[in-house]
Amino acid sequence: MRISLLAAALSCLAAPALADEPLHLTIKDHQFQPARIEAPAGVKIKLLVKNEDAMAAEFESFEMNREKVVPAGQEVPVFLGPFDKGEYPFFDDFHQDTKGVLVVR
Repeated sequence: MRISLLAAALSCLAAPALADEPLHLTIKDHQFQPARIEAPAGVKIKLLVKNEDAMAAEFESFEMNREKVVPAGQEVPVFLGPFDKGEYPFFDDFHQDTKGVLVVR
């Protein structure tokens, strides 16, 4: 019984699971494609951000506490979450009209 209680307690301390598949986000013509992405609640998310523009971009979100420069022509991973259900806006800090939202369900 003590071992099962210890195992249960340790499982509560384990890191949240990573979502099965990464999410993909492309920056092209200073726009996020898609501008709205969805993810499950309660898991860590690997977001692959690909910049197809000729200049650097910066994926940034105050609500997700993330910022990551994405050099021109490159793809970078951004690890997010886990998050509660809700909407989490993001933008390109170098082109602030470029906006999107992560919808967590």
